[in-house]
Amino acid sequence: MTQFQEKATVTRRELLSSDNVRLTFQSAKIASAAEPGQFVMIRVGAGKDPLLRRPFSIHQATAEGTLQIYFKVVGRGTAMLAGIREGDEVSILGPLGRGFQLTDSPVCLVGGGLGIAPMLFLATRLGERRSGQIHGRVLLGGRTRMEVEPLLGDFEQTGFPVLVATDDGSFGQRGFVTAIFSTLDLPPDCTVYCCGPEPMMASMAVLSRERHLHCQVSVESAMACGMGACLGCSRTARNGEYVHVCLDGPVFDAEDMAWTF
Repeated sequence: MTQFQEKATVTRRELLSSDNVRLTFQSAKIASAAEPGQFVMIRVGAGKDPLLRRPFSIHQATAEGTLQIYFKVVGRGTAMLAGIREGDEVSILGPLGRGFQLTDSPVCLVGGGLGIAPMLFLATRLGERRSGQIHGRVLLGGRTRMEVEPLLGDFEQTGFPVLVATDDGSFGQRGFVTAIFSTLDLPPDCTVYCCGPEPMMASMAVLSRERHLHCQVSVESAMACGMGACLGCSRTARNGEYVHVCLDGPVFDAEDMAWTF
């Protein structure tokens, strides 16, 4: 896989909720090489504090060099990144990892919480492959309206019908996005793509298996290097062996993973 380390310029900063941020960079080499499901490692400080880069799934990327990430402020590192301004430069390493296997069959994209982030790039690329002939849909879930609504327009532009669920019922259907998935009449050749909290992905793995649908999941993990050196992102596979999210994933076949309930 081709990887680059670039000084990327921030071209847009969007505060989409009180703690959800979207950053757009001009990152020509990484953006043009990126595939849906891959991620980048970003140095959030100007010096050596924090020392380690932070991983972020690629939210959107274009051949023209536009790269986007979407994240929630959860700690010191993400708070520092959220505080940068348009025109600032950051060091980005990527694209990293194995992305989604794209298909021309019907699809169902399921994103929950911050797992919504990589779904936009995937929906965009799948829409481009189909030249306007959309066979599938996108399901988005969040705790509240503000975790979903600011991104709705971007997903609708991909051409896919979008269904929404929120835990509190403030937007779309009340409840979990898995409940919407359970009600859908999907063809047997449908491919399911999923990213979100661990319990949600575990449920999607079971629901897809019960319907004999192929399901790919994007697994999130803390990691220090993103290149397989630190072994900090090890996960147990269904066969009992260990896999590394940064190298073997982050996208896996749902049937290959060991899920806990």
